[in-house]
Amino acid sequence: MGIAHMTAADFRRIALSLKGVEEYSHAGLPAFRVGGRKFASLASQAEGYGNLMLTLEQQAAFVEEAPEIFLPIPGGWGKMGHTHIRLAASEDVLTGALRTAWNLRIDKNAKASRKKPRCGGAQRSNR
Repeated sequence: MGIAHMTAADFRRIALSLKGVEEYSHAGLPAFRVGGRKFASLASQAEGYGNLMLTLEQQAAFVEEAPEIFLPIPGGWGKMGHTHIRLAASEDVLTGALRTAWNLRIDKNAKASRKKPRCGGAQRSNR
């Protein structure tokens, strides 16, 4: 049974297919954001990894389900939920993982916008 291995181009294509996503450069590497906030990036091309911003619970579930595909990023980033995905994943797995990180970012963006107090700004006068 042959599994098609994903490439950096596939990661980019899938990430950009999600609603509202834009690509930018972060530390010289391609990164993806929605609502101005990052949810995924590509690691060095030589490494064959993408990076996802997940919750610790999501990270644990992905790693438990497929430890050959998912692993916490070493150090403090991994302890915050940042997770490597090997590009050796199938398209379904890669799409699901990117969608999970994207949904998390959408939810966080919505919560952050609800918490922001309305600032006065320019007042309109009724003359």
